[in-house]
Amino acid sequence: MTVLDKPVRPEAPAGPPPPRARRTTAWLLTGALTAGLLVLIPVAAGTGAYPIPVGDVLGSVVQRTGLGGTELDRVAESVLWNVRFPRIVLALLVGASLGCAGALMQGVFGNPLAEPGVIGVSSGAAVGAVAAIAFGLNFLGTWTVSVFAFVSGLITVLVVYAMSRSGGRTEVVTLILTGIAVNAFAGALIGLFLFFADTAAVNQITFWQLGSLAQATWPKVLAVLPCAALGLGVAPLYARRLDLLALGERPARHLGVDVERLRIVLVLVIALLTAAAVSVAGVIGFVGLVVPHLLRMAAGPGHRFLIPGSALLGALVLLAADLAARTVAEPAELPLGVLTALLGSPFFFWLLRRTRRRQGGWA
Repeated sequence: MTVLDKPVRPEAPAGPPPPRARRTTAWLLTGALTAGLLVLIPVAAGTGAYPIPVGDVLGSVVQRTGLGGTELDRVAESVLWNVRFPRIVLALLVGASLGCAGALMQGVFGNPLAEPGVIGVSSGAAVGAVAAIAFGLNFLGTWTVSVFAFVSGLITVLVVYAMSRSGGRTEVVTLILTGIAVNAFAGALIGLFLFFADTAAVNQITFWQLGSLAQATWPKVLAVLPCAALGLGVAPLYARRLDLLALGERPARHLGVDVERLRIVLVLVIALLTAAAVSVAGVIGFVGLVVPHLLRMAAGPGHRFLIPGSALLGALVLLAADLAARTVAEPAELPLGVLTALLGSPFFFWLLRRTRRRQGGWA
C-alpha cells in the first residue's frame, strides 16, 4: 500500500479555548471596547452640522473640570454641552441597557434568539410610554413615562416567559411566534392611541415608534440614569448563577441555585433596563440580539464577561449608530430604530437559520 492509498484520518474538531485563553481574550476585549469609547466620544461630540475640532472638545472638557484647557465661543459651548453631550450620554446609557438586557434575556430563557425587541418586550414597554403621552399623564413628573414603560414592559416579559415555556424549556418557534403576536398587539394599541391623541401627542408617539435620540436633554438623562444604573449594577451580581443555569435547571438546583427566584429577579432587571431605554429613545431593536452574540463568539459564553462586555459594546454600537444616523443623510436625520433594524435584521435571519440547522430543522 502506497502512501496515497492509506486512509486519511479526519482531524479532531477543535475544542473550546482553555479558561486562561478566554480570560485573556476577555481582558483584551474590555480594553479594546474602553479604548473605542474613549476615541469615539470626542469624535461624536465634534461631528455634526456645526463641526468642532476634537482638540477643542477635549479642551472644553478640561476647562469645565477646572484643570485649565480652553473655553470655546458661546455658540460652540452651547452646541457641545446642551445638544451633543446629553445625546452622547443618553446613547451610552441606552446602548448599555439594551446590550445588557439582551445578554440577561438570552441567559434567562436559555435561548440565543431572545432579545427585548425581537420578542416584543420593547414594543410592550413602548405601549406604556405612548399611553402616558397620549392621555397627557404627568402625575409622577419626569418619572411618569418611565414608570408606565416599566410596568408594561414587565407585564410583557412575564407573558412571553409564560407562553414560551413547554415541558420545562423554552422553544425557539414558540418564542418567535409569541414575539410576533406581542409586537402585533402592541402595534395595534399604539395605533389606537394615535387615533385618539392630539397633534402634539401624535408627533411624540411617532418618535417612540421609530426610535431616536434627537430630543436628548440633561433632564432626560437624569430621569433615565437611576433605572439604567440600578439595572447595570445589579446584573453582574448574577453572572455565576446564570453560568450554572446554562447547565440546565436540575443541575443548577443541585448546585444551590434557586432557579425560579433567579428568573423573577432577572425578569425585573430586564424590564427595568428595557423601560429605561424605551422611555427616552423609543423602540430600538436588535442591539440586544447582535451585541451578546458577537462577544459570545469572541470570548465564549461565560456571563462574568458577557454581561459587562455587552453593556460596553452596546454603548459603543449605539453611539456609532447614532453618529451615523445624524450624519449619513445630513442635514436630514435617519431614525435610529430604523437604522439598527436595517443592520440587525440580516444578522437575525442568519442566526435563526444557524440555530434551526443545529436543531435539525429547516436549513
